[in-house]
Amino acid sequence: MGEIPRSEDRRSPIRRLGRFVEPIHTVAYYSPEIYGFNDDGFKGWWHAYFAYRSAPMGAVSAPTVTSVFYNFAPRMVSRAVPGCWDVMEPDAVLARYRELTTASMGRALGDYPEPADIAGAAATLRSFTADLPAGARPLYGAWAQQPWPSEDGGDATMDLWHGCTLLREFRFDAHNIALAAGNLDAVECHVMMTSGGHGNGATIQKIRGWTLDEWDAACARLVERGWITDEGTQTDEGNAARRSVEAETDRLSLAAAEALDAGDLEALLGQLERVMDYLVTTGTVSGTWPPPHVTVAS
Repeated sequence: MGEIPRSEDRRSPIRRLGRFVEPIHTVAYYSPEIYGFNDDGFKGWWHAYFAYRSAPMGAVSAPTVTSVFYNFAPRMVSRAVPGCWDVMEPDAVLARYRELTTASMGRALGDYPEPADIAGAAATLRSFTADLPAGARPLYGAWAQQPWPSEDGGDATMDLWHGCTLLREFRFDAHNIALAAGNLDAVECHVMMTSGGHGNGATIQKIRGWTLDEWDAACARLVERGWITDEGTQTDEGNAARRSVEAETDRLSLAAAEALDAGDLEALLGQLERVMDYLVTTGTVSGTWPPPHVTVAS
């Protein structure tokens, strides 16, 4: 559910990799199939989301999920965790998530015109994405221990999804490291995002659980720091800080691009880009974040 990577160098291999895997990873998030969790006793989309995304880490606590996910208000997490584990244990959540994702991906890509892209990308992703450095990357590290779908009767489409999920969470963990090192807390990072023209405060507050008072306090801290103006626009200093965080995220994610030689990496990027474009063109995913269906007026 994170921001599609943005920077002045959107053509770099590591930035392209981050941009292309995000929509593939999120297919199930926005699919009608994911509401199957409600039939199992979960109370709505968010209740299930915190369960299936954190389930590889086991029956973790609300403070753990808040820390690892980084950008949600603690109260929002605690409405779902640890109560979600009373509905379904983590292993069962993962099995159900894989079942619903298999249905989502099958519907989304069942008519994809170049199946060789799916098979080729899945095979390449299997060759390296579970072996990236896991230090200080709790979500990636947990997902990397999960079996590949094809080891349990799944097909190449699900291996594609799993590999994209590993890369997405590898970058997500790196981004959180960069945010913390860049002195941006869980509210301030969103203020900086919206002050740079990406999304708006009303939408982010709603989908991340922050109150208006908490948002305004974060704005005040960033004004005092000289990173945004009183009107809420980004200063040159703030823009430089934001770019620095994105550059550090790229640097911390480089192992994903360096795992392949140049030819194999370009082939993978081409395959992923074509799949991503198909998903956006068919309306399966929006290609922007926040997606239009959750956006509210500022």
